[in-house]
Amino acid sequence: MYKEARETQDKNLVKGATGDWEVVIGLEVHAQVTSKAKLFSGASAQYGGEPNDHVSLVDAAMPGMLPVINEECVHQAIRTGLGLRAKINKRSVFDRKNYFYPDLPQGYQISQFKDPIVGEGKVLLDLKDGSQVTIGIERLHLEQDAGKSIHDLHPDHSVVDLNRSGVALMEIVSYPDMRSAEEARAYVTKLRTILRYLGTCDGNMDEGSMRADVNVSVRRPGEPWGTRTETKNVNSIRFIGQTIEYEINRQIDVLEDGGTIDQETRLYDPKKNETRPMRSKEEAHDYRYFPDPDLLPLEFDQALVDRLKSELPELPDDKKNRFMSDYDLSPYDAEILIATRSSADFFEKVANGPDGKGGRDAKLAVNWIMGDLSGHANAKGVGVHEAGVSADQLGQLIDLISDGTISGKIAKDVLEIVFNEGGNPADIVEAKGLKQMSDTGELEAIVDEIIANNPKQVEQLKTKPKTIGWFVGQVMQKTKGKANPQAVNKLLQAKLEIGEG
Repeated sequence: MYKEARETQDKNLVKGATGDWEVVIGLEVHAQVTSKAKLFSGASAQYGGEPNDHVSLVDAAMPGMLPVINEECVHQAIRTGLGLRAKINKRSVFDRKNYFYPDLPQGYQISQFKDPIVGEGKVLLDLKDGSQVTIGIERLHLEQDAGKSIHDLHPDHSVVDLNRSGVALMEIVSYPDMRSAEEARAYVTKLRTILRYLGTCDGNMDEGSMRADVNVSVRRPGEPWGTRTETKNVNSIRFIGQTIEYEINRQIDVLEDGGTIDQETRLYDPKKNETRPMRSKEEAHDYRYFPDPDLLPLEFDQALVDRLKSELPELPDDKKNRFMSDYDLSPYDAEILIATRSSADFFEKVANGPDGKGGRDAKLAVNWIMGDLSGHANAKGVGVHEAGVSADQLGQLIDLISDGTISGKIAKDVLEIVFNEGGNPADIVEAKGLKQMSDTGELEAIVDEIIANNPKQVEQLKTKPKTIGWFVGQVMQKTKGKANPQAVNKLLQAKLEIGEG
């Protein structure tokens, strides 16, 4: 078994009025399976649509309708389990979870209880302080989503939209391994990245296709588990962090005032940034789970698992390690680039060049992608691959910098032209006369003129060598930024008799 208890670390302790507290956090993430159809019917699983437009007779629980498992949803769950380095259970059972709510037409939810399709796994987190944390996955099971009750369309009535009823969900249950809001945010971010790499969930939390139930408790270091609360359906990474921080402070205040924590389900209100009680927490026996008599146990062989594993893409952790090894990137740079498959693929196209053989300055590529290109992409609300500059165009720009044709400053101007007007960077540089001045004779005349006209600054150099930067600036100003900075520095050092550095 994977499970290992995490040791208490001082950095994660929260100071209360009467001493330190340890926070214990577990998350149940509901991820909508990427599939055209629902889990047990052929109705569309597409987001949106007119109310009750994506509803089959099975979804509406019409008498005599029987569920039929969607094979692709099973494959997606197996892929996800493999991506989480988890145990794949080749035999699992669907159960009925019984409870009443108007948007649950059957009066029960088809889920998996004792025998889930995926068992224990793990997710590795790289935190901002450079440390790495392993978060255990207890299980992943398949279940159908409920519909949606809407209470603000009529003053006297509630209405029900069953478009989501029967949509396939993967419930990914972590062990209570997280010890801070930062770790929880990092976990959900990493989990979403893995799902998107695999193509098993789009991770669009604003559309409800990924949401989390947040379990929080506090205890004195070394003491038994505290009583936990569960805050339901938190639908953004920022809100997950805020939910945890609010619950930590609330629970510590209650305990330090001599009170007790009720085991209950709560809701988070982002407008007031607070949680509030919803109902007392149900135990598993309250749902009267039993195997669904309409569905046989789900069984498949190892050959299916092996085939799906062979088709998996390179996963985030593997890609990060390869970027650090092949391109000599720092852990930070590699972590940023692998955040999405599209940004990682874009970087590789830039770094490897048109022939795919590499050779470009990878660090320079990272700097431009994470700097100017990301700035334009963020302004448009798109990824770097959609910012308006192709990998080939950015690669050409980097080539022009590397071979000394243009400076970094000129490159920014060229990139701006590419953003606004398009075109080939080399052609733009040629047409607009933007090449760097590297001719020593031409630069020497300008350097001599500036030295002759500024004796006071020349004298300052004797006690303040860094004043050479002022001279470089004067040359760049005189040449409208076209002078080669390296050539200018060498000329100035020679003429002013200053050593490098």
